Amino acid sequence: MEEQKNIPVKEMKYSEALQELESIVRIMQSDNCDIDQLTSLTKRALELLNECRSRLTATDEELKSVLEALNFGN
Repeated sequence: MEEQKNIPVKEMKYSEALQELESIVRIMQSDNCDIDQLTSLTKRALELLNECRSRLTATDEELKSVLEALNFGN
Protein backbone atom coordinates (compact mmCIF):
# COMPACT_ATOMS: atom_id res chain seq x y z
CA MET A 1 0.00 0.00 0.00
CA GLU A 2 2.87 2.39 0.62
CA GLU A 3 3.56 2.67 -3.12
CA GLN A 4 0.03 3.76 -3.94
CA LYS A 5 -0.08 6.14 -1.02
CA ASN A 6 2.28 8.43 -2.93
CA ILE A 7 0.01 8.51 -5.98
CA PRO A 8 -2.42 11.44 -6.00
CA VAL A 9 -5.96 10.07 -5.86
CA LYS A 10 -7.00 12.06 -8.96
CA GLU A 11 -4.37 10.19 -10.98
CA MET A 12 -5.55 6.74 -9.92
CA LYS A 13 -7.95 4.54 -11.83
CA TYR A 14 -11.23 3.92 -10.02
CA SER A 15 -10.30 0.27 -9.48
CA GLU A 16 -6.95 1.26 -7.96
CA ALA A 17 -8.57 3.74 -5.59
CA LEU A 18 -11.16 1.17 -4.54
CA GLN A 19 -8.47 -1.46 -4.00
CA GLU A 20 -6.43 0.88 -1.81
CA LEU A 21 -9.54 1.86 0.14
CA GLU A 22 -10.33 -1.81 0.78
CA SER A 23 -6.72 -2.35 1.88
CA ILE A 24 -6.93 0.53 4.35
CA VAL A 25 -10.17 -0.85 5.80
CA ARG A 26 -8.54 -4.27 6.28
CA ILE A 27 -5.58 -2.65 8.03
CA MET A 28 -7.84 -0.60 10.28
CA GLN A 29 -9.87 -3.68 11.21
CA SER A 30 -6.83 -5.81 11.95
CA ASP A 31 -5.06 -6.23 15.25
CA ASN A 32 -1.92 -4.90 13.54
CA CYS A 33 -3.24 -1.39 13.03
CA ASP A 34 -0.67 1.03 14.36
CA ILE A 35 -2.43 3.74 16.36
CA ASP A 36 0.16 6.24 15.11
CA GLN A 37 -0.97 5.59 11.53
CA LEU A 38 -4.68 5.78 12.26
CA THR A 39 -5.05 9.49 11.47
CA SER A 40 -3.16 9.30 8.18
CA LEU A 41 -5.02 6.13 7.17
CA THR A 42 -8.35 7.78 7.95
CA LYS A 43 -7.47 10.89 5.93
CA ARG A 44 -6.33 8.82 2.96
CA ALA A 45 -9.46 6.65 3.16
CA LEU A 46 -11.66 9.74 3.17
CA GLU A 47 -9.82 11.16 0.16
CA LEU A 48 -10.23 7.87 -1.72
CA LEU A 49 -13.88 7.55 -0.73
CA ASN A 50 -14.70 11.09 -1.87
CA GLU A 51 -13.00 10.55 -5.22
CA CYS A 52 -14.76 7.22 -5.80
CA ARG A 53 -18.11 8.75 -4.90
CA SER A 54 -17.47 11.69 -7.21
CA ARG A 55 -16.61 9.41 -10.12
CA LEU A 56 -19.67 7.24 -9.52
CA THR A 57 -21.92 10.30 -9.46
CA ALA A 58 -20.36 11.66 -12.66
CA THR A 59 -20.73 8.29 -14.39
CA ASP A 60 -24.36 8.02 -13.26
CA GLU A 61 -25.11 11.45 -14.68
CA GLU A 62 -23.40 10.62 -17.97
CA LEU A 63 -25.34 7.38 -18.28
CA LYS A 64 -28.63 9.15 -17.59
CA SER A 65 -27.82 11.65 -20.35
CA VAL A 66 -26.98 8.90 -22.81
CA LEU A 67 -30.15 6.98 -21.97
CA GLU A 68 -32.26 10.13 -22.30
CA ALA A 69 -30.70 10.81 -25.69
CA LEU A 70 -31.53 7.26 -26.78
CA ASN A 71 -35.14 7.62 -25.65
CA PHE A 72 -35.58 10.92 -27.49
CA GLY A 73 -34.25 9.32 -30.65
CA ASN A 74 -37.15 6.86 -30.76
